[in-house]
Amino acid sequence: MSTGNHEGIAVDRQQAIPLYHQIFLQLREEITSGERAFGSRLPTEQELSAQFGVSRITARRALDELAAQDFVERKRRVGTTVAFRSPAKPFQGDIDQAVESLLNFGRSTKVKLLEMERVPARAPIDEALRVEAGTPLLRVVRVRTFDRHPVGHFVSYIPVDVAGHMTRANLKTTPMLALIERAGVRIGAAHQTISATLADAALSAVLQVDIGSPILRVSRTVEDRQGQPVQHILAQFRPDKYQIRLDLHSPAIDAQLL
Repeated sequence: MSTGNHEGIAVDRQQAIPLYHQIFLQLREEITSGERAFGSRLPTEQELSAQFGVSRITARRALDELAAQDFVERKRRVGTTVAFRSPAKPFQGDIDQAVESLLNFGRSTKVKLLEMERVPARAPIDEALRVEAGTPLLRVVRVRTFDRHPVGHFVSYIPVDVAGHMTRANLKTTPMLALIERAGVRIGAAHQTISATLADAALSAVLQVDIGSPILRVSRTVEDRQGQPVQHILAQFRPDKYQIRLDLHSPAIDAQLL
């Protein structure tokens, strides 16, 4: 079974994949998805050892593998920092249309609430929400289904000052963004990265797919009109049940439509 005491971080001792490589894969995903930004500091060997429940030698091998593939730089007295810069430039989109699409998705699917608890902010969540380490956050874990089949697994972090309407009853019936707006928040922007990963044992059980199946991974931070983050979410989808569609038009066509 999975072990480890950090939110969203675990290793599976029953897998044939070495523990250090499992840690490497998780950290690499956080780096390439932008959750750990260029120049940000990674946990120390001792911190990783405690978070994953492994030896410091195992933690060191994971960090060394990241450095060998140029994802991080390791320097004495400085520590390990992210050296990866994504070559992709972001698309610009309409936030109101995006929010409406997310709300429609929430209303058209059924949700099962797995976990709801207050946790202290830790990297990389504290960086994503721009709060001090240790700041209390609401952590919510859900699974959404459509036509009785699981579609996606969601881990959300929300500052407690905008989570007042997030009761267990409300989260079972109302999209999270709608509850955030009930708190008086006006959504102003969102930053989203879409990548791919493979299902581990825990995720394969939740999404009812084979271990090692391809998974669509979406990391998104939502901000209010003042640019303050109000939600960070990691969503992992079955690609056979969920797709992301972008309709692209030239400026000339958009002008004609106006």
